[in-house]
Amino acid sequence: MQARLLRLGPNALPAPPACSLLRVFLAQFQSPLVYLLAGAAALSLGLGHLGDAVVIWVVVVLNAAVGTLQEGRAERALEALHAHLKQPVRVVRGGAEALVDAGQLVPGDVLLQEAGEAVPADARLLNGGRGAHGRGGAHRGVAPGGQGHAAYRRVTPLPERASMLYAGTHVTVGRARALVVATGAATESGRVAQLAEAAEPPKTPLERRIQGFGRAVIWAAGAMFAGVTALGLLRGLPLGEIALVGVSQVVSMVPEGLPVAVTVALAMGVQRMAARRAVVRRLSAVETLGATTVICTDKAGTLTRNELSCVAVALLDGRTVRMAPPGHPGQVFTGEGQPHAAERGVALRSLCEAVAPRGDALLHDGAGGPEGMGDPTELAPLHLAERAGVDVVASQAHSPSTDEVPFDAATRRMITAHGSRVLLKGAPETVLSFCALDDAAAARWRARAEALADEALRTPAVAELERDAPVPLDPAALTGRMRLLGLVGQMNPPRPEVKDAVAHARSAGIRTVMLTGDHRVTGAAVARSLGILREGDEVVDGPELEQLPDETLDAHIRRISGCARVHPAQKFRIVSAWQRKGAVVAMTGDGVNDAPALVKADVGVAMGRSGTAAAREASRVVLTNFATRVAAVEEGRVVYRNIQKLLLYLLTTSVAVVIVFVAALALGHPPPLAAVQILWINLVTDGLMTVTLILEPAEGDELQRRPFPREAPLVSRAMLQRMALLVPALVAAVLGWYLARAGTGVPHAQARTETFTVLTLCQWFNALNCRSGHVNTVGRSALQNPWIFAGVLVGIGLHAAVLWCPPLAAVFHTTPLSWPALLSLSAVASGVLWVEELRKWAVRSQRGG
Repeated sequence: MQARLLRLGPNALPAPPACSLLRVFLAQFQSPLVYLLAGAAALSLGLGHLGDAVVIWVVVVLNAAVGTLQEGRAERALEALHAHLKQPVRVVRGGAEALVDAGQLVPGDVLLQEAGEAVPADARLLNGGRGAHGRGGAHRGVAPGGQGHAAYRRVTPLPERASMLYAGTHVTVGRARALVVATGAATESGRVAQLAEAAEPPKTPLERRIQGFGRAVIWAAGAMFAGVTALGLLRGLPLGEIALVGVSQVVSMVPEGLPVAVTVALAMGVQRMAARRAVVRRLSAVETLGATTVICTDKAGTLTRNELSCVAVALLDGRTVRMAPPGHPGQVFTGEGQPHAAERGVALRSLCEAVAPRGDALLHDGAGGPEGMGDPTELAPLHLAERAGVDVVASQAHSPSTDEVPFDAATRRMITAHGSRVLLKGAPETVLSFCALDDAAAARWRARAEALADEALRTPAVAELERDAPVPLDPAALTGRMRLLGLVGQMNPPRPEVKDAVAHARSAGIRTVMLTGDHRVTGAAVARSLGILREGDEVVDGPELEQLPDETLDAHIRRISGCARVHPAQKFRIVSAWQRKGAVVAMTGDGVNDAPALVKADVGVAMGRSGTAAAREASRVVLTNFATRVAAVEEGRVVYRNIQKLLLYLLTTSVAVVIVFVAALALGHPPPLAAVQILWINLVTDGLMTVTLILEPAEGDELQRRPFPREAPLVSRAMLQRMALLVPALVAAVLGWYLARAGTGVPHAQARTETFTVLTLCQWFNALNCRSGHVNTVGRSALQNPWIFAGVLVGIGLHAAVLWCPPLAAVFHTTPLSWPALLSLSAVASGVLWVEELRKWAVRSQRGG
């Protein structure tokens, strides 16, 4: 095997050619905003202002450098996260079962696969099996009943290769034993992957909205340039001077750092989610997480531990025998709540012997006693039999399964043959329909099943048929011939963190809906204990759901908090119904039967530890537990809120600077700022403050707010209301100082330098304003976001260099300022901060604190 691995290489698709840093860097310039800046630089150069053109390109190049750096960091972070999703597979090597990494497979290995597992390589079935393709699979898997070792001619169409399994598909029913025939790039999926290498990933909804916002800014910048030029010409200013002022205004309005900032925001969200054990497989999922309004979730393995244990058995003699959960001292059976070892009687032993032969689970001798492997639903009865005194390991060795009809979510049963015995296990109503019972007896058993379900127990029924001659495992041939042995009450305890997580989700405006294959009464009991099912809510079951037309379902969907006895298509339908009502749905699940709903949901969320490969492949986010799902919503809201903070900051600046220029020109004054000074403010403030605002941590109230609409505009009404206060405050400080100094006969160069400094200081104070819409900025600890204060300190140093370094002062047309003058300018600029502080105080007072 090692020789083949060295010769053929690992079982992995060839990695796409690494994109060089140069290509990544050049890609940062492919933006309409950058094209506009390039045009502005060219116009400046044509007017003979080399310094202005250089500063514009410095802004562009620095933003491109930040984007290149962040893209590399995001890619490395995602690669590290994906390393946690390596797929272990079971193989037969040297006549023994072994667990190996899928990347170590080679042609000649024999795969052992079960329902829910992803097929890691192209393989030919060695036994009859039932499989199907998974979501995104390139080709269909094996058809039901596929057989044999026969090879196919190359001209045989793929859909007609009935006994083949293909990499990228999933086993949906039963078990398969298959011979690996191709790995890596030699698989059919590998060939498809090679065709898809050149495909560009689609833009996310947020990226499309930002592009639309950028186009609107470009139109506004063009209109502003025309207006400023016309006003300057009416004032009799030289065309070259007024054109340069217009260029500076265009540059001021262009949020050239916005695309980079969004990339940083999404990547930081991914990294914060990783710290909270949430693996984001696609960056685009981050933006949707914050908009989630409904969480549809599977029960087993997601809300519960997926550690089934048998705690009650309803027997033919009328008794319901209780059993202490595993780990309880003595592990005794009890009758009427009292320890009573003698309960291990004939009826109980008959049922335990019936569940001992191997189905979809196996017990084997381990170092500390019997150890299990396989489906937890099947393992629980095996442990029950072992504790009842049945030698399960010997029983499975002497009575192996010779034929089977695997469990199917639609039929809710499985049938296995073990020599002369046929065993039937499944939902009580299904098993009862196969048994020779009169109506009264069937009604009594249904009542007993519902009594156990009221205790939040799953209640599979067990029946058998002893035969002298072979009986085909045909449901029609078995109906009415099976002998009922009893009901097994299985407990699947809820995860300890789920109840609090459901409460937090509800306070965040998020509805939780449970989807389960359990009995209606069982599902309702579990949902009620977790706080999912509340007064006025409903639980529907699969048969009832099947009778509801879409119109009726849509009308009642907001009252439904639980769905029981549902199959995959019905889970898909529930998700679709919520989406038709305008909800943003996150589907959480861990099984192959959750895959269709995971794909349909706005965000598919799989459970990483207990989940199947099919669920992980169908999802965009992988979590360790349900509580992490709520934490991921919080992080998504933090990302979107930080993007809005950034937009508020950029738009306030742009609008205020335009108003200052237009007002000064209209009042008959020369331009209050040199074009190169505006470009410098763009570099110092927007360049430094943009990234630091994006790094703002959670404010702590994200889960107390309502979800923001998925299609909400980037510029919200609340942002416009804050701008209506901030812009006049900023204009008053900058324009007021300029007009006051110009009126006292101060040299224009000095007045312009002071105005330049006031505007820069206002921007730093405004960055502090934008950190929160209601929390007192003065009282917020610097440790919450030390980067923003570091950015201010760096900006102060750079601005000081512009004022007092002669070469830079010559380029930026500044004159030195005294320290007393700087203190006065800081006091004026701080008015922007105090105005916003008063607004925040009013907001807190209105909210009652």
